[in-house]
Amino acid sequence: MDKYCKGCGILLQDENALQEGYTTSLENDICQRCFRMKNYGEFQVSTKNNEEYIEILKSINETKDLVLYIVDLLNLDQDIHFIREYIHNKIVLVLNKRDTLPKSIKEEKLKQYIKNMDVDFEDIVVISAEKNENIDVLLNTIKKYQTSKRVYVVGHTNVGKSSLINTLIKNYSDNTNSLTISPLPSTTLNKIEIDLNDTLTLIDTPGLVDRENIVHYIDLSLLKKIHPKSRIKPKVYQIKKGQCIVIGNLARIDYVEGERNSFVVYVSNSLKVKRYNATRCKLLKDLAKTNYEVGYQEDIVINGLGFIKITEKAKVDVYVDKNVGTYIRKSMI
Repeated sequence: MDKYCKGCGILLQDENALQEGYTTSLENDICQRCFRMKNYGEFQVSTKNNEEYIEILKSINETKDLVLYIVDLLNLDQDIHFIREYIHNKIVLVLNKRDTLPKSIKEEKLKQYIKNMDVDFEDIVVISAEKNENIDVLLNTIKKYQTSKRVYVVGHTNVGKSSLINTLIKNYSDNTNSLTISPLPSTTLNKIEIDLNDTLTLIDTPGLVDRENIVHYIDLSLLKKIHPKSRIKPKVYQIKKGQCIVIGNLARIDYVEGERNSFVVYVSNSLKVKRYNATRCKLLKDLAKTNYEVGYQEDIVINGLGFIKITEKAKVDVYVDKNVGTYIRKSMI
């Protein structure tokens, strides 16, 4: 009988140490990759690709099961409704990592921000899987919209799907299994079914890989820095034409045109942010440059890093790795 890793969902095998799913013994419950991630913090790059993961998502349409779509509040997708391209079931949108944003931001404001996008979801729940916030609310919402015992958990990599499932297991189940958690992308490799209780089975799915996310283009030491370990303390800078800000040696924003302005930076507290004279500062000028005209009360989003709220109209140049996505949106905060 086939046996699957309880950490990442991959089919276990004991024949080839170079292939995914390898374990020293088929009596083990997890593969060597998960074992080394859990115990030593090591990571092996997966050979899986988005095409395989998308097929897993599309297969959900063969059921009537409820879907939880998990997103990271600090790094919202530019098109949060994209999941409807693959899944047509009932979906509850779960805004995770509430603990990374300031307490002063009200949950209803975050929900209304999403509703203004005219999205097609059954409901919206704001939680922190890490801090166990609003998990009871989420469970009651699941019960409200459940169509069967099975509930799928989907989303991009690193949005906290496995963390959420582990929190639900800890709160509401006698199940002693836990999913492998890592700050690196593509930890979960296949569907994993977890029986929470007699009325609820959660099905974790591999996270879709966003190739424009900065996590794919930095080393492990920086990766640990860009993931907030505590609530973000916004950094506010009064900026005038000819100045720039540099974020953690990863991104640079030059103020090209406009009146004196406020830049409010929402990134991990572990990242240094500094203001410079743009003409004299040579930092990061070798990175790809994008010109933006920013409107009143809009954000510049740097995919995977965070966002910068700009209060007045401005023309800016954004420097970042050529593979990393950036875009402008209406201010979330």
